[in-house]
Amino acid sequence: MKNGLTLFLGVFATLAISWAVLLLAAHRQLGSLPQFKDPVDEVLHPQPLSGIAEQGRLVYQDLGCATCHTQQVRREDFGGDIKRHWGERPGYARDYLRDKVVLFGQSRLGPDLRNVGARIPEAEYYYKLLYAPESKMAGQPIAHGMPAHKFLFEERPLNGNQPSYKAIKLPSEFAPAGNVEVVPTPRAEALVAFLLNLKDTYDYPVERSLNAAATTTGGH
Repeated sequence: MKNGLTLFLGVFATLAISWAVLLLAAHRQLGSLPQFKDPVDEVLHPQPLSGIAEQGRLVYQDLGCATCHTQQVRREDFGGDIKRHWGERPGYARDYLRDKVVLFGQSRLGPDLRNVGARIPEAEYYYKLLYAPESKMAGQPIAHGMPAHKFLFEERPLNGNQPSYKAIKLPSEFAPAGNVEVVPTPRAEALVAFLLNLKDTYDYPVERSLNAAATTTGGH
């Protein structure tokens, strides 16, 4: 019994020390990363989110979007993310400095969203996608897995013949019946602002050199 307790404490101490070393090493390597100041335009990268986009990040978390979508572009030798045009380059640790909560995600039932704002820069696209997914992805398998988020919109009677400037233009087969317009709520506007800000288009010189493919020399 005494030897068993000693063995247990020894294994526990080994695991605890290993985890502590791993976490401390990662924190030392990544936790002190600063923003990078571009030497030409003297702009700091990554840039912070705007106020409404920051609110949208909270909506994204609240809706559990990270359950089906990741936000991490893998290197070419780790997968086909760049070939899918999910990013122009792999993700770097510095990309996530502005994120209070890093939303890596757990699975990819839907496409990766880390650079979706660069791929699709039109707000109207996201409003239609959130209200009626099949209106933008008809025939695609993912359209049947993504739920409609109609609760992020207000359906209200049209005031006269002229819709309000915020009303989204839906195809007739997806629009509500009657003389009704669909208007995004503040939560929908914040979420779309967040998605439009998801883009890592700046390539940091240090990370780029560290992630460059090895060059071969000689004729062998």
